[in-house]
Amino acid sequence: MDLWTKTVSGIIAQVALLLCSLYGTNGEERNGGVPSCLKVKCKKLFVSHSQDTETVEDDDVKFIYIQTGIDKIQECVSQLDEELEIQEGTNTILVVSRQKWKVLRCVTARWCPICSLQPSEAPRACPAVMDRASPNSTGEKYFSDPSTAGAGGWSPLTSDRYQWLEVDLGERTKITAVATQGRYGSSDWLKSYLLMFSDTGHNWKQYRQEDSIGSFPGNSNADSVVQYKLQQPAIARFLRLIPLDWNPNGRIGLRLETYGCPYTSDVVSLDGSSSSLVYRLSPGPKQMSREVVSLKFKTLRNSGILLHAEGPGGLSLSLELERGKLLLLLRRGRSSSSEPRRLASLGSLLDDQHWHHVAVERRSSHLNLTVDKHTERVQIPSEFNHWDIEQLSVGVLSKRNFHGCLENLLYNGLNLIELAKHKDHQVTVMGNVTFSCAESVSVSVTFPGSQSFLQLPGAMPSTSEGVSVGFQFRTWNKAGLLLTFSLPQQGGVVWLYLSEARLRLQIHKFDRLLLELSTGSGLNDGQWHSVELNSGRSRLTVSVDKEEGGVAHASPSFPVSIGSQLFFGGCPAEEDSQECKNPFNVFLGCMRLITVENQPVDLIMVQQRLLGNYSHLQIDMCGIIDRCSPSRCEHGGRCSQSWTVFHCNCSDSGYSGATCHSSVYEQSCEAYKHNGNTSGHFYIDVDGSGPIKPQLGNTWMVIEHNNTELTRLRPSPGRNQSVHFNYSTEEEQLLAFISQSEHCEQELSYHCKKSRLLNTPEGSPFSWWLGGPGTGRLQTYWGGAQPGSQQCACGLQGDCVDPQHYCNCDADRLEWTEDSGLLTHKESLPIRSLVLGDIQRPGSEASYRVGPLRCHGDKSFWNAAFFDKETSYLHFPTFHGELSADISFLFKTTASSGVFLENLGIRDFIRIELSSSTQVVFSFDVGNGPLEVHVESSVPLNDNRWHRVRAERNVKEASLRLDELPAATQEAPADGHFHLQLNSQLFIGGTASRQKGFRGCIRSLQLNGVTLDLEERAEITPGVRPGCPGHCSSYGSLCQNRGRCVERASGFHCDCGLSAFTGVFCHTEVSASFKSETSVSYTFKEPYELSRNSSALPSSIYSDMTLRGENISLSFRTNQSPALLLYVSSYYREYLALLINKHDKLEVRYKLDSNREAEVLTSGVRSLADGQLHAVTIRRLTHSVSLQMDQNTREDFNLTSDGEFNAVKSLALGRVHDSGELDPDLARLASLGFTGCLSVVRFNSISPLKAALLHPHTSPVVINGPLVQSNCGTSASANPYAAENTNHLSDQSGSVGQPLVNAMRTDSALIGGVIAVVIFVIVTGLAITARFLYRRKETYRNQEVKGVKQEDSQDFTFNN
Repeated sequence: MDLWTKTVSGIIAQVALLLCSLYGTNGEERNGGVPSCLKVKCKKLFVSHSQDTETVEDDDVKFIYIQTGIDKIQECVSQLDEELEIQEGTNTILVVSRQKWKVLRCVTARWCPICSLQPSEAPRACPAVMDRASPNSTGEKYFSDPSTAGAGGWSPLTSDRYQWLEVDLGERTKITAVATQGRYGSSDWLKSYLLMFSDTGHNWKQYRQEDSIGSFPGNSNADSVVQYKLQQPAIARFLRLIPLDWNPNGRIGLRLETYGCPYTSDVVSLDGSSSSLVYRLSPGPKQMSREVVSLKFKTLRNSGILLHAEGPGGLSLSLELERGKLLLLLRRGRSSSSEPRRLASLGSLLDDQHWHHVAVERRSSHLNLTVDKHTERVQIPSEFNHWDIEQLSVGVLSKRNFHGCLENLLYNGLNLIELAKHKDHQVTVMGNVTFSCAESVSVSVTFPGSQSFLQLPGAMPSTSEGVSVGFQFRTWNKAGLLLTFSLPQQGGVVWLYLSEARLRLQIHKFDRLLLELSTGSGLNDGQWHSVELNSGRSRLTVSVDKEEGGVAHASPSFPVSIGSQLFFGGCPAEEDSQECKNPFNVFLGCMRLITVENQPVDLIMVQQRLLGNYSHLQIDMCGIIDRCSPSRCEHGGRCSQSWTVFHCNCSDSGYSGATCHSSVYEQSCEAYKHNGNTSGHFYIDVDGSGPIKPQLGNTWMVIEHNNTELTRLRPSPGRNQSVHFNYSTEEEQLLAFISQSEHCEQELSYHCKKSRLLNTPEGSPFSWWLGGPGTGRLQTYWGGAQPGSQQCACGLQGDCVDPQHYCNCDADRLEWTEDSGLLTHKESLPIRSLVLGDIQRPGSEASYRVGPLRCHGDKSFWNAAFFDKETSYLHFPTFHGELSADISFLFKTTASSGVFLENLGIRDFIRIELSSSTQVVFSFDVGNGPLEVHVESSVPLNDNRWHRVRAERNVKEASLRLDELPAATQEAPADGHFHLQLNSQLFIGGTASRQKGFRGCIRSLQLNGVTLDLEERAEITPGVRPGCPGHCSSYGSLCQNRGRCVERASGFHCDCGLSAFTGVFCHTEVSASFKSETSVSYTFKEPYELSRNSSALPSSIYSDMTLRGENISLSFRTNQSPALLLYVSSYYREYLALLINKHDKLEVRYKLDSNREAEVLTSGVRSLADGQLHAVTIRRLTHSVSLQMDQNTREDFNLTSDGEFNAVKSLALGRVHDSGELDPDLARLASLGFTGCLSVVRFNSISPLKAALLHPHTSPVVINGPLVQSNCGTSASANPYAAENTNHLSDQSGSVGQPLVNAMRTDSALIGGVIAVVIFVIVTGLAITARFLYRRKETYRNQEVKGVKQEDSQDFTFNN
């Protein structure tokens, strides 16, 4: 039933408003702060309603001065010639008409200067007066003082969401709070509601908290008062309250109070054509360090030049609207048509005819641009550093002039509109400028949900020969039904809808498509688009933004006309509608300016149920929200949106998650390493989710600067020379690298000829450098020395060319010398500049080199604390993660539960805990009630192994990851709170209640990319110990191929001494290419060494002299047949040989008795000389021998000879040069050598190929011919970095049990010691020189042992 036709006891509710509002005081306060005299404006409004019209009659306004008090109010009342009853409240006097349909309210005791109160003072109530309510409302009184138990309240006849209560404050007011109370003596109260504001009583704007929350909490009973302070004050004349939820056992009931203060402003209106306002500054130098221009504006146009600032040289800045966004543009040249440069873009949907605040603050080299609540810092070109504003213009004469209203235009606090009103000579007003804001009424309607639709009557029968429908819409959705109607005669249906952001029209009849048109594109951009649908005389036209060419035509063979009803946006529920069917999505967006048969539709009549029908609409407002302005997507993620949600495209950003918050990269090479990655180049994000961008690097992060070459200095008489270095990385990133790394270094070299460097530690230095954060601090030491020493490396080592000086260059000699070394004091890095002084004298020459900054290690990765009691915890300052929070850490424990982390607020909190032995829970509350995300593990988590936890919470969702299990997520409420507000200390390993604490280790705890120093805090906290041992239980499996995990205080490393492999995890195959002349000979102990005590050396270095078994493995690739792969000899003419015979089969020959022939064991696997990689493993235990070729079945053999291999002498790979003791046929084969690839050769605990390739100078090996290290032993191609033999991810410190040994040392060396001492100096010099020249010659001639670096010195048995 139409609400406007309902009656209550035959009376239509009518309201008359009598308003008595204060305008000011005489400036004095007496009698306890009560003004002694008040100026009162008495205004009488009659509001009458009928079915067709609404009239408002405004009596003459009368002003009188009265003394405060109830007796004096009668003077005001008597002016109105009404029979009124006066009721006195605490702070107010209600004057109620005895005719019971008029209400007068006067303030008697106070004014309301809330904006002048100090923060500690409570707000004072500003009385609100009800103007009108939704059509069916009733109540004894529309308003009752919330501070009293006064009777009455507002209650509509029907309790539904289409009711509202509207307040007219008489003038624009700064509203700071609202208070609600239920209807007196009833069960009627509101549980939640919406607030709307307006300047005109039309074009309402919903008030939102935190840019998202729309609803306000209401009451829980009829008597208590619930006050809500607005986070941002609302400035408006009209306030509308819309009930959302109420007591289910009662109905809507309300008493309302508003709080605020007067709002004064100066307004100017520009017509968009000829009107403008120009302010010319006084000539002369200004030299102001700070300039501020601020204003408010409102407009219906989405483009136009808002403000233009001109300066000398034709340079200018302008603020311009473009598609509803505000652009800050820079122009060079006087013409506004010159091509501008965009400096910033801020805001969106600024053409909504609501006030928007803009401020531009200029500070030296940058600007702060503010639009509403959002500020962006903008760097401006250097030519603006000394630029002064000469002229400020609004309404610039151009084709894109601003059309709308401006308010409070201020330049450095000077009100330019006020100056214009008073016709100040500095302000020029041109054209049609008015000092008020006349607004055109444009009524919009919002379709917010799936049940929204608008139904309007179709054309009259006499005018139904064609179609003429027009409207404007705006939306973010690509699809949705805009309009549908039935064809009255043909039984067809017309659908006008959006699909893929294009406008499409379809006409169907009996489920058959008769006609289809499409036009436009990109119509989901949030802008207003005009649509027209016209038909007549066998021509159908559909257009969108016709002036831009979006028109489509058709000539249907049937008439197209409107039926009895038009449906916009969607259809009624199916049981309620026979005429409307919607096979498409519903429309979510706004419409306005709807016309049918060229007649505008009065949407206010629709709202009053006087025209058409609707459901779930918001009339007289457009509720569109730009969820991408400002963008919630972090780190350059691209934001897109629909009507209800936004999405972030994180591709190519290096970050992931719903808001591109969390880095996809690790924060250090150490983290990659312990994920099982090996050497290579990786992106490293040193601050995780922080602002620093990821950088590509390997084990050593190398940061270049603008000059890393050796640079010659030219003499410059009379002055020092300064050199500055600019690094390739942003300052914040640079300092983060240094801070996080375990070690940093930078080479500093000075090459000199009669050019002194530092003088002496007591004298003034000739040269110095600046290093450290910012511009750096002055440093007077050189590379290789200690800070503050004023020395060079030679001074520290005591080997300078002149012992009287501490630098080589300070000797001041005529020949070239140098002082070079590494700077390793992180607090002094990087080098920012050099100042070089002693190059003015005749004959002085010098050059310098500053190398790149190199850092490695991650000191935070192993930062850990051990909690040994449930009551122990660490505490840190409050965690600030209001909009985005990510937390990551590793833990290990034997307990089944405990809280890892907790931080509390007044109501909000965040917590991560081990809730059971298999479940981790991430819980939090941001004001919407507690939410939980949990991950269940299939294996126990209290296994005393490290487990990784990563939790993230943002405005869209919360997620939790445990180890490598899939992430669990929990979506945030679509219209809920999203600011996390915490205020307690952050508790780690426990809670504020000291209950449910965690027992175990927590390591590498990072909050929003910042590592907390657990060890530092644990040092001073009882019950908590710094560090946490036992890493091999978690990471020992990373050590491959018989590598041994060795514990360290912070971390672990893999000892590869017993492995034929190398690398950080003993994972890298050691391979070499052999040519026919290549020979590698490894010498075991000599017999007389067995009697010596070699306990100081690891047993893995030497095999026992008598072997009762062998464990041999190697891989090979060759086309040679026959070929000798490996030969082991003994001092007793026994041997072992591994070879490919002429039939391409593998043979193992054992001669374990010098008096018998060798036993030949032949594998059945064929075609081994095929150029493919083959792996062979041979194991012997006395007489039993097993042979495994590739993945073939193992073959077993038995020897008949003695099971002991006596006095093992040497092992040879490739050609055997000493073949005199070999059998004749084996000697011939040995002389041929081997051509191909050998890889990972292992004989018991010995790795001869590894010794030859990585440590040829320090191992008991002899190399003849070319030996080239390669990756020929890999079965498949790796990534481009896998084959690199660089220091990727390798641990730089030594391993346990790996001293360098000279296996040829014997007792005879001791016997001949005296002779050796005599000839030592001569022999040593000659030997070193000869060996160097020989190996250098062999290297260049045969490319011998290419690419070998010392990455594996820490993991090989033979090292120094």
